[in-house]
Amino acid sequence: MKKDFALLLTLLLVFALAGQIAASAEENAPVVYFTADISPEGLQAVYDALNWAPAGKLAVKVSTGEPPASNYLRAELIGPLVQGLNGTIVECNTAYGGSRSSTAMHKQVAEDHGFTSFADFDLMDEEGEIRWPVTDGKRLEYAIVGSHAENYSDFLVLSHFKGHAMAGFGGAIKNVAIGMSSPSGKVYVHSAGTRTTGSIMHSDQDAWLEAMAEMVSAVRDHVGTEHMIYINVMNRLSVDCDCDGHPAEPDIHDIGILASTDPVALDQACIDLVWQAEGNESLIRRIESRDGLHTLEYAEQIGLGSRSYTLVNLDNGK
Repeated sequence: MKKDFALLLTLLLVFALAGQIAASAEENAPVVYFTADISPEGLQAVYDALNWAPAGKLAVKVSTGEPPASNYLRAELIGPLVQGLNGTIVECNTAYGGSRSSTAMHKQVAEDHGFTSFADFDLMDEEGEIRWPVTDGKRLEYAIVGSHAENYSDFLVLSHFKGHAMAGFGGAIKNVAIGMSSPSGKVYVHSAGTRTTGSIMHSDQDAWLEAMAEMVSAVRDHVGTEHMIYINVMNRLSVDCDCDGHPAEPDIHDIGILASTDPVALDQACIDLVWQAEGNESLIRRIESRDGLHTLEYAEQIGLGSRSYTLVNLDNGK
């Protein structure tokens, strides 16, 4: 009887301790801020909630969007925030042809899409590329970024969350991993570190998804965690990326704007909102068919961020 009682007490203590650990983990989870207000004011609100300010020259990484009809973030939405921060819009040329594969054409796209109306525009690979090391990478030895990346102390990664034909979805992680890579760096990531020239197609799906996470870890380590923040806008949720000039029309309604200092938590929160939304079938099929969630699984595994998070709704204070 005494042994049974002692065992019961031990089990109760174990369960109590497990509860405390779980509660502590929840308390320590990164915060993701949310607003359903997709407007300049909503964008400003999630930025303000992060209580962050650049320490020096600020780069705002966006996708300029492939013409003629992609769903890039419009100037009227992001312009007031970027202008207020005195940020510079930054991009790199593409590795797959199109209207953004050369500097002259890409600059024209940026102007046509309104980005130069409110900020300076910098193609970071215009004068070459540099390499930032990946620590203990399984797929990559380094990230290959546009050389102008060294000119900035801080990065606001401002992403349009949507589907993607190769990655399943595109959010903060993809905006850095592919968007900050020079053309040869894009091939390097897409090929999971096996080459820097040729096609971006690769036969090992999970390998290139893992390469994306490793590339972002290199950028974070070089720039410094405290010098990077991430905002995702969940509107025009097509199954196709902004690199597609003729994307499919969305089946899912606009959701909102989210922000975090943790890119993994941010992208995971967006995924969770997609899974809860009406009309999500086509987007979920796209993500699952490309094993898109593996990007987040591996990113968490290598310490890039956490898939657990606390969601703070700025619209109701909860």
